[in-house]
Amino acid sequence: MRQHPGKRNHDERTPAVWTGRATNRFQWLAAVAGAACMALGITLAVESPWTSGIVPLLMAVIGCVVAGLLVLFGTLAFVQVAVKVDDRAMEVRCGHIGVPRRRIPLSHVVAADFAPRVTPRQWGGWGYRWRPGKGTAVVVRRGEGLVLRLGDGRRFTVTVDDAESAVRVIRDRLRPPPPPVPPAPTGV
Repeated sequence: MRQHPGKRNHDERTPAVWTGRATNRFQWLAAVAGAACMALGITLAVESPWTSGIVPLLMAVIGCVVAGLLVLFGTLAFVQVAVKVDDRAMEVRCGHIGVPRRRIPLSHVVAADFAPRVTPRQWGGWGYRWRPGKGTAVVVRRGEGLVLRLGDGRRFTVTVDDAESAVRVIRDRLRPPPPPVPPAPTGV
């Protein structure tokens, strides 16, 4: 049986599971700055060169350590993002431990679009973002991304390498399956 060149089997066109990721090496600099801030707080606590009292010293130590922890863990959570699309859902995991995580069932997706240029400036910075009228996004770097339009009118954007193929995979999954072909008549 000869196949039409434009038609391929579902298995040839769409992988069972699509995975992609994006990383931002520059956020490691912010993580180093957070670690340095923590080290400053610890150094102040151990060496305590201040003679103006314990309260200002405690405020400085706690402030440096808390600010350092927030910067360190806040940036490490968004150094990378991993996206997985299977036949039921798209899952987004951030950072090295996969938190925060978002799972969007494909049954809630109306459309998937390719975004050639997503920037942190559009979303107000790196990380897990929400903007009125734009929706929610996970932005770990500037560059290509994919945008899901959900059935409730919301949008979800994520920066990921090879976003065009992710969009193709999601669109293939959103298409209704072709109607079954009736069996060929047998000359009984």
